[in-house]
Amino acid sequence: MVNRKLIRPSLSEIKDQMPRYAPMPRKRVPPEVTNAENYYYIKQMAAKTPMIVKLIDGEEIRGVIEWYDKNCIKVHRSDAPNLLILKHVIKYMYKQNEDQEPDEVDLEQME
Repeated sequence: MVNRKLIRPSLSEIKDQMPRYAPMPRKRVPPEVTNAENYYYIKQMAAKTPMIVKLIDGEEIRGVIEWYDKNCIKVHRSDAPNLLILKHVIKYMYKQNEDQEPDEVDLEQME
């Protein structure tokens, strides 16, 4: 009988030959503060854009945003006293020129 030696590759050689799969990176938790709100306020303040602020009770306030902080905005109004509006009572706001309907185009006249 022939004495045969069993040849086994070392574990490190097997690891080198196996394809390596990178572990899946975890999804990042979205940041709590995106600064989008700050950017919007700064942009509107710099341009002195006339804004309409709709409150949760339905009232509309027209004016220019003068400054803001974490909890409120100050709206400068030319025809009335300036207002300090708490953000939690604001339903939404938009630029004043966006509330105007675009001119209707008469298609019959264009033909």
